[in-house]
Amino acid sequence: MKNYNKIQHDSDTQSDVMVETEEVEVADKQIVLYNDEFNTFQFVIESLIKVCKHDAIQAEQCTFLVHYKGKCSVKKGSYEELEPFCTALLERGLTAEIE
Repeated sequence: MKNYNKIQHDSDTQSDVMVETEEVEVADKQIVLYNDEFNTFQFVIESLIKVCKHDAIQAEQCTFLVHYKGKCSVKKGSYEELEPFCTALLERGLTAEIE
């Protein structure tokens, strides 16, 4: 999407200059946590609280969604913001990826 901004200069001869600016839309990414057969509910809840800074209710709800739906988006942001969170979840033995 292109925008045009009007810039005025203070000088002896005043003139208006139209400057073209371009907005870059950054698509938000998300960490998707997947169900597995070896991590307990309590461990997943504790991991979401510790790593993703969820409160207890949010962590529990995400854990139930993962269990019953097979996956759940647990955090949104840019890839750069999400990478350390996803890495920490993976290091704890959870199955997650940035989409």
